Amino acid sequence: MKTDTIFAMPQSRADFVFDDKVASVFSDMINRSVPGYATILSMIGVLAARFCVPGSRIYDLGCSLGGASLAMAHQISHKDYELLAIDNSPAMTTRLETLLTAPGSSDLPIRVICGDVCEIDISNASVVVLNFTLQFITPEKRDALIKTIADGLQPGGILILSEKIRFPAEPLNELFIDLYHEFKQAQGYSALEVAQKRAALENVLIPETIDTHKQRLQAAGFSSCDVWFQCFNFCSMVAVR
Repeated sequence: MKTDTIFAMPQSRADFVFDDKVASVFSDMINRSVPGYATILSMIGVLAARFCVPGSRIYDLGCSLGGASLAMAHQISHKDYELLAIDNSPAMTTRLETLLTAPGSSDLPIRVICGDVCEIDISNASVVVLNFTLQFITPEKRDALIKTIADGLQPGGILILSEKIRFPAEPLNELFIDLYHEFKQAQGYSALEVAQKRAALENVLIPETIDTHKQRLQAAGFSSCDVWFQCFNFCSMVAVR
């Protein structure tokens, strides 16, 4: 796993993109940047194993290098399903395809698609995953995507939604941002790296409150939803169709 040093040196400000440079260090970046990321992946696998219906589809929207896809595929005991791993970054999907076709890799029912998750048709789904993906989608497109997911899920199917969040009370919001930055420095990132990446993400990653997410999920037709994991300003929710 290559170490993330993308923001280690002073550089001119530019918006964050999921290019080849990011893809090459993404595993290290995400594990050192999201508190509890390994736990989230593991439990996504557990939830998928519980809810994956034989003959159904699973969608991993914004799959990056396939962490959630692989966690689910290794936890589900049967192979009577199709898992569609979708991302709009060719750098990410190319690496995932290489991993899945490497000699000695397991024969897993995963199909990798390079495409816009907002334009994907979703049908016959028992599990859909948005693992730190919705936050990168333009806010005005989020309602439609969640509605498309709800309409494509079988009754009793689930959406697992992991997001960076903000808090309505500004003092708490600032507290958790400060604690998060301390967490990143404890993972080996310098103050310069933290500051430069924050600036690069400012116009790209737009967080929302938990209440906003819940209201959107309920409006889309989910029967229930709640947070199952939270650490600082990161959480993961599960919503039942």
